[in-house]
Amino acid sequence: MHATGHFDVSITPQTPDNPQARASGLTRLSLDKQFHGDLDATSQGEMLAAGDGTTSGAYVALEKVAGKLHGRSGTFVLVHRALMVDGTPQEWTVAVVPGSGTGELAGLGGTMTITIADGKHGYDLGYTLPGR
Repeated sequence: MHATGHFDVSITPQTPDNPQARASGLTRLSLDKQFHGDLDATSQGEMLAAGDGTTSGAYVALEKVAGKLHGRSGTFVLVHRALMVDGTPQEWTVAVVPGSGTGELAGLGGTMTITIADGKHGYDLGYTLPGR
């Protein structure tokens, strides 16, 4: 099955909260999203990034999504990983964390493709659910 739509995202830099975090030189950011379309949900998450984010670097993130997927209510967690090479995302993966689905989304599995065009974020979530 596929769920498509767009999302709004707010990304807020966070202050390193311990000596090890300050010494790493990594950037920590909080994520706040609103999904529209087949996935009607909100999410909050945390991102760690290295590099300047425009020409080179990498990021990893986890976000917890809560809402409805094609009318089914529940929560699930997404894990992100991407490299930035010469301003172009490479090896960009976003996947549902196995076993993270709750409620009517228990057993959810899948991967998400994110697109960015003209400053707008779109998503395509290919997924499976038990019994579907």
